[in-house]
Amino acid sequence: MTSTPPSPRPSGLDPQIAARLKRSADGLVPAIAQQYDTGEVLMLGWMDDEALHRTLTTGRCTYWSRSRSEYWVKGDTSGHFQWVKSVALDCDADTLLVKVDQVGAACHTGARTCFDEDVLIEDADSAAAASDQ
Repeated sequence: MTSTPPSPRPSGLDPQIAARLKRSADGLVPAIAQQYDTGEVLMLGWMDDEALHRTLTTGRCTYWSRSRSEYWVKGDTSGHFQWVKSVALDCDADTLLVKVDQVGAACHTGARTCFDEDVLIEDADSAAAASDQ
């Protein structure tokens, strides 16, 4: 079951940015965290307007925890900080790309990235070779 952030509440987010966001039914926008210098995709989190505002103004990633129904700043409990280098909105205004300098593990399992445990395919050449057989 997904919990939603508090009912829409005042946020410090710039109204021009807020007006552009296309949110899910529960008021959230997916935020992809990517290592700024290597391009490594680290994790996906969720932000509402206030989490985005905090991320933009503090330089640290703040997410909405759907399981705990609260804001969390990456690193406050784990020590695995995400220092924000840039934040971009995709062409549809429904996804954020947050380039960060990741200190320590990004995944809650302790792994560097959330995307290294269950690789479905290695590269396009492998897929083409497999389909030829």
